[in-house]
Amino acid sequence: MASGILAFGKLKIAAVVLGVVVASLVGAVALGAVGAPSVEDVDNRFGDVTEETTIIHTDLVVNNPNPIDIQLGNTTINYTVRMNDVPIAAGNRTGLDLQQGNSTLAFRTAMDNEQIPPWWRTHIENGERTAVNINATVQTSILGERQFDITQKREVETDLIGQFNSEETRPVNADDPPPVMSNPVLYVNRTSAEWGTVTREETPIDMAFQLYNPQTLPYTISELGYEITMNGVLVGEGQTEDIAAIPPGATETVRTDAAIINGNLDEWWVTHLQNDQRTQLRIEFYAVISGEELVSDVRVPLDELTYEETIETDIFGNKNASTAPNGSQSTPTPTPTDGTPTPATTPTETDDGVFETPTPVTEETATESETATPTETDDGIGI
Repeated sequence: MASGILAFGKLKIAAVVLGVVVASLVGAVALGAVGAPSVEDVDNRFGDVTEETTIIHTDLVVNNPNPIDIQLGNTTINYTVRMNDVPIAAGNRTGLDLQQGNSTLAFRTAMDNEQIPPWWRTHIENGERTAVNINATVQTSILGERQFDITQKREVETDLIGQFNSEETRPVNADDPPPVMSNPVLYVNRTSAEWGTVTREETPIDMAFQLYNPQTLPYTISELGYEITMNGVLVGEGQTEDIAAIPPGATETVRTDAAIINGNLDEWWVTHLQNDQRTQLRIEFYAVISGEELVSDVRVPLDELTYEETIETDIFGNKNASTAPNGSQSTPTPTPTDGTPTPATTPTETDDGVFETPTPVTEETATESETATPTETDDGIGI
């Protein structure tokens, strides 16, 4: 009986001591004696890429400003990476004990490459601009309030088709012109292109060609075809069958609605990263000439119109920098908020100390992680 009373007494004393410690810590926080841990820096870089997923490595530098390690707080770290509000990475780690000063935490997230077509659509709709937003937050159970401790913002800009707008006159020769015609069979006096209305399935490119007929006989452009490749990946092909009759010595504008098939862009994305975020865009054309004085239609490769453009991106702003922690070139901007929920996708720790999120990040998983609620630890302290 005496031993039971003794055990009960020890438990009661332990509970009182724990309560005093917690109350002391909370009081110290209120008085400013205990500082809140914060995210000092965040660095992202692309890792291995496959047909299905893209690995994103994230290093978070967390600062514990206190003269002692934080072991009671059970710190939670969250981060998200979005491109034009399309989530590409989200991670979380709970139950961390922070040493004094700075600690670097390494995460590895798998992005589902099917996120690339939705991002591409926003990129084109936004005038070929992408806002890359990286948010990281730290929370301790003794503080309670969630806040975004650091925000990095970058803008990525491209100009895929701008150089297609030209007033240069270019001759077009047939490989084997018919007897009633001579090279050049036609001239292209002007070309123009602009983006159409992007849908979930495709990205239209509205193109126009001003053609001149130098022959002594009238003919008709009965077909104008195109093929679009990005780093050799076929992303679009087709032809227009709008007939344009051109009298001798006259000009006529021929239009074609080319289109990039968005479903092919995840395959292109793989080559873009493997090529150090560089892409060679290539658009090739051909025309079919018909006429009453022609025995058969003449297919003419429009080699002089072949359009090539190199696209280069630096999404995280550190492509040419060291990949060591703190290597980001972006300027961190602390932006406290009033408790906005943060992602709670829970990574697992690998043998090398890297926290890995096994589930590829998609719109659904990111949304679910953002609405997750804190859990309670064995000591009854919410995290």
